Amino acid sequence: METQLNKPGKPGDNAPTPAETPIFSGIQSLESQVDPRKHLKKNAATKIDCKSIDFYYSAKQALFEVTLPIRERQTTALIGPSGCGKTTFLRTLNHMNDLIPGTRVKGEAIMNGENILDKSVDVVLLRQRIGMVFQRANPFPKSIFDNVAYGLKIQGKPKNTIAEKVEESLQGAALWDEVKDRLKASALGLSGGQQQRLCIARALAVKPEVLLMDEPCSALDPIATLKIEELINDLSKDYTIVIVTHNMQQAARVSQYTGFFLSGKLIEYAPTIDLFERPRKKETEDYISGRFG
Repeated sequence: METQLNKPGKPGDNAPTPAETPIFSGIQSLESQVDPRKHLKKNAATKIDCKSIDFYYSAKQALFEVTLPIRERQTTALIGPSGCGKTTFLRTLNHMNDLIPGTRVKGEAIMNGENILDKSVDVVLLRQRIGMVFQRANPFPKSIFDNVAYGLKIQGKPKNTIAEKVEESLQGAALWDEVKDRLKASALGLSGGQQQRLCIARALAVKPEVLLMDEPCSALDPIATLKIEELINDLSKDYTIVIVTHNMQQAARVSQYTGFFLSGKLIEYAPTIDLFERPRKKETEDYISGRFG
């Protein structure tokens, strides 16, 4: 399937302009630090080059010829109605779908010269390189410190370096100031938003190259959501991020690139502001204007 990258095009006859689109009026009302447009790099290198990816749940095909570049140190949002394939695609990138019997994948996802979809890939090492944050926070029933230190211990990091790395990771997840005096307390005592940031800190601790986020704010209140969005914008300076979201305003607030999925197909991919202001495909225009989905 051909994807459209950075090509000028005419919007559909009824395509909303930025001034008419609630998505962009929402962006313009936010503080500048949560406006991702200033971080857009149209010449950013490709971190993961996804080519003709098909995915099957037994006999049922869920993804069809998905081809898109995931840009390095940029945030890519995946949007579309429920069941469109965006989460399936996300989970394919670090083999999370392998846990489901009868699944299979075709195509390539080239990262650092390696097809990470290949069955010979060391999945444990891959998941250290490509971390994942799930829809609902899933802290271990351990202390805050031990949650973040878990991956470091698995990696065999020297004990005398772990405390420093835990602090660094909690700082990176904008959580350190809130928990530094209670690191031995149970992680289960944190608020939902704090637990989600703890899970992000846990992922950051093992120094991933890519962070996958599957609707990380869907269970959070607006204040906790804003903190996560601010964090995503900050992290995208150093990490490649892919986020699945049902919230188009959120996609506009946190991402530099957006892919629109429908019925297992990537319909359109472009810089976020281009996709929302000037969609090239009628299906995209219909979705972002609220005609379906």
